[in-house]
Amino acid sequence: MRRIDALVLLSTFSHSSLVAAKSLPRGVGPEFAKFFETEASFTCIGNPAITLRPSQINDDSCDCPDGSDEPGTSACAYLDPLSPEQPLRDSLTGTTNTTTSLPGFWCANKGHIGSYIPFMYVNDGVCDYELCCDGSEEYAHAGGVQCENRCDAIGKEWRRREDERRKSKEKSAKQRRTLVKEAQELRRTVESRITSLKQELEGLEIKKGDLQKKLEEIERSEKGKVVKTEGQGGKLGVLVGLAKRRVSELRDTLDKVLDQRDDMQDRVEQLEDILRKFREEYNPNFNDEGVKAAVKSWEDYAAGTPAEKSELSDVDIMEVLKEDSEETGINWAEFEEEDAVSDADIVYNLEAYLPAPVRDYIHAKVNLLRIWLIENGVLADNPTSSGESRLVAAARELLESAKSDFSSKTATLEDQERDLEKDYGPDDIFRALKGKCVSSDVGEYEYELCWIDRTAQKSKKGHGNTNMGNFVKIDTELADEEDRADGKGLGKGRRLVLRYDNGQGCWNGPNRRTDVWLACAEKDEVWRVSESEKCVYKMEVGTPAACDDVHEPGVRTKDEL
Repeated sequence: MRRIDALVLLSTFSHSSLVAAKSLPRGVGPEFAKFFETEASFTCIGNPAITLRPSQINDDSCDCPDGSDEPGTSACAYLDPLSPEQPLRDSLTGTTNTTTSLPGFWCANKGHIGSYIPFMYVNDGVCDYELCCDGSEEYAHAGGVQCENRCDAIGKEWRRREDERRKSKEKSAKQRRTLVKEAQELRRTVESRITSLKQELEGLEIKKGDLQKKLEEIERSEKGKVVKTEGQGGKLGVLVGLAKRRVSELRDTLDKVLDQRDDMQDRVEQLEDILRKFREEYNPNFNDEGVKAAVKSWEDYAAGTPAEKSELSDVDIMEVLKEDSEETGINWAEFEEEDAVSDADIVYNLEAYLPAPVRDYIHAKVNLLRIWLIENGVLADNPTSSGESRLVAAARELLESAKSDFSSKTATLEDQERDLEKDYGPDDIFRALKGKCVSSDVGEYEYELCWIDRTAQKSKKGHGNTNMGNFVKIDTELADEEDRADGKGLGKGRRLVLRYDNGQGCWNGPNRRTDVWLACAEKDEVWRVSESEKCVYKMEVGTPAACDDVHEPGVRTKDEL
């Protein structure tokens, strides 16, 4: 049985019309009945100037240029607007390149849905039940064919499938509404996060300013303060510091000398070994005075005894190289300790017992005096080993922490704002699917789609995964495919297409990319994967996200109010 494509038009009219079916010529559809009401004569639909006798209708002779006088035969089947220009002497237009006024032969299909069938299929000896289930297009029984009326059975099966499609569509629509609600909630979460981050950043901006001022105040107040540091705080402290550094330098130098000694000793042993072998293996009969003199010198060197010298063992040297501490070497802490309370501490402790105005006045004056003394070289500025007091270091650490927190939250805010502006499709629906994956086995591979992320090809033989593309954008494209019996197809119409690009490079080819075509389905499912050209894949996927926006039953929209 033949399948018919775009030439076939399904009628949108009911089986009843204003003119009774028995009064119409064979093959006339209800929407064209008005042109055949007059019994006295017939006017060509596309050429009103031409009038024919009623007997010329369906007489198997194409008398009207538009073929409207033969609604029930195939006499005018050769007329087609897509036909190339060619002469036709008996045609009033002189060519077959003509648009017909009638869409085809009308099959009433009682018990099912009426439809038009192309004129070329009329009386061709084939029962076209898919379009003309009542068999009326083979009324002449060409070749002895008898087309029975199967409309009751076909109509019943069609209504069953339509009911399944309707129920599936309702389920899919329900799933879509769930996804939309989830996507809206996720969007509100992002918006709330953005609002919260902006408020936090405003507070951090103020906090940074306060901490900066606090640091500057502490730095100023601490600039002339005598701070205990390593080897400082008086002549003895300075001397202790110098001695400690000098001892450390000597210890480092001794360590390096030991390394050089060990290297030289290894080299001497190698040279002695070479000369010893030379002495043992040289030919004494070979009359070479230079060689004999060298051998004699080696024998004298080997027979000699080194002068006595004081032995210094490696253990003694390693003991010297140990770091100073309470157990070994010099305990520098004994020379560095100072009284727990200095004169400066007493001054600052007294400030706490003074009235605030007096305390501020004295504090400011003392600090100014200290700064003046330091700037004029009278008083030494005593920084810590890091160059600042612990109080300044703590204040600086707080400021740096606030700056780091501010920078981190700023980056997070920018990410959230970009996410909010990102295209997630109609109703932001793919926001609810982002990061989720669906896969399907096709041949020797498993193909995986991760929504708004990537597509991948996984070998079942354990050869690793291949990146088929990373998500780029959401697009739309026109699909033109026949409906599949199982409903798992793209069909006809505009469809959502997810573009995935810049995947893993092909051998001697471009980077892989995938176009993911979406169609309505009750659940996420990869239907088919094909390679349209080298390293360019087409993935057909069913998902509730691609279904039409169907409102819940009983819920009235604004347009319905």
